Amino acid sequence: MGVVANGPFAAVAGKIAMNARQLIEGASFGPDALKAVGQAFDEAWTQIAGNFGTEPAVIESARLKLAEALLSVADDDSRDVEVLKQAALQRMALDYRTLRGTDP
Repeated sequence: MGVVANGPFAAVAGKIAMNARQLIEGASFGPDALKAVGQAFDEAWTQIAGNFGTEPAVIESARLKLAEALLSVADDDSRDVEVLKQAALQRMALDYRTLRGTDP
């Protein structure tokens, strides 16, 4: 199963899915918050990318989950990249534990 890029969207298993970066850039935050969110995404992805192998569909799915986690913890006052990054990683880890049924 592959990912075929098409602008901000990717075709995954024949379906069109929004690209993680496009999801972030389309968020309703001011320019300073968007810059912080984008930087937090890049830093968080660099930290966890090695956990998702080399399959493009798996990678894009993980990037989308990270973007969704980041947007769930950000607001228009968000400026601290490290706080955003850590909160998004914690949210993503919690979501994975819940999906796997290992939530404490």
